[in-house]
Amino acid sequence: MLVAFSISPMTPDDSGSVSSAVAEAVRIVRASGLPHETNAMFTNLEGEWDEVMGVVKSCVDALTAQHPRVSLVLKADIRPGHDGQLTAKVDRLEQQLAGDADD
Repeated sequence: MLVAFSISPMTPDDSGSVSSAVAEAVRIVRASGLPHETNAMFTNLEGEWDEVMGVVKSCVDALTAQHPRVSLVLKADIRPGHDGQLTAKVDRLEQQLAGDADD
């Protein structure tokens, strides 16, 4: 399964930023060993249901331990029997776009 999630405290720190809290969540994702990528808006994570949801829960637990209110947005692509989709989906898109250029 693929999960795209975004987690942050509902209130920023004294500098107006949530980046230190988001960095803590990204550290947890990276330590998980699961395939992942982080962009400006979401962290994408790939693995089995229990693995992925366990990482998301660890992120929630870490942030709620430090912040009174946390926001979590999660989108999942559940496709049993398919691995490597973190990059394969983008590869298929790029192939389509390359084919459009040939027209």
